[in-house]
Amino acid sequence: MDWLVRGGILMAPILAFSVVALGIFLERLWILRKELILPEQPLRELENFLRKKMIPEARTYCQQHPYPLTRILFAGLQQYGNARNLIKENMEERGKAEALELKKYIGLLHTIASVSPLLGLLGTVSGMIKVFSTISVEGVGNPASLATGISEALITTAAGLTVAIPTFLGQRYLAARAERFVHMLEEYATYLLNLLPTSAPKGEEESP
Repeated sequence: MDWLVRGGILMAPILAFSVVALGIFLERLWILRKELILPEQPLRELENFLRKKMIPEARTYCQQHPYPLTRILFAGLQQYGNARNLIKENMEERGKAEALELKKYIGLLHTIASVSPLLGLLGTVSGMIKVFSTISVEGVGNPASLATGISEALITTAAGLTVAIPTFLGQRYLAARAERFVHMLEEYATYLLNLLPTSAPKGEEESP
C-alpha cells in the first residue's frame, strides 16, 4: 500500500481502471464460450426440425432455448411464408444485434488501455513539477525532498504501463474471440436458412 500513497492522487484512477479492466475481461471470458453461443445440442435439434419441415416446433424450440443462434433463426422464422429475402433480412438484422452483444464492453478495454499510460505520464509530469519546485525553494542539498517527487513520477508511470499492457493484450484477445464467434454465427445462420423449405407447408402460410 505504501507505493499507492507515494504515487500520489493519480494512483486512484489507475487502480480503479485496473479493477474495471479485470472485471470486464473475466465477464467477457465467461460469456464468449461456445457452449453459450453455439451449443451443439440445440443446433442438432434445429437441423432436425427444419429438415422435417416442423416450423412451429422450431419456433417453440427457439423461444425455449434463448441462445444467439436460436434468436437469429427465430427472427427468420417469424417471417416464414413470406419472400426468402425478407426472412434473410430479418436474420441479418438480428445477427447484427447479437454481434454487438458479443462485442459489448470490449471497446471500453481499449479506452482503458489508452488512457492508463496517459494518467501515468500525467503523474510523471506532476512528480517532476514537485521536484523542480523543491529545488527552487531548498536547492539540491536535500535528497529526501527530491526523492518524493521523483518517486511519484516513476511509480505512476510504472502503474499506468502495468495496467495498460495487459489490458491491451486482453482487449485484442477478446476482440479476436468475439469476431470469430460472429463469423461462426453467420455461417451457421446461413446453413440453417438454407435448410428452410422454399415454401411453407400447408396450413403454415397463416402462422404468425
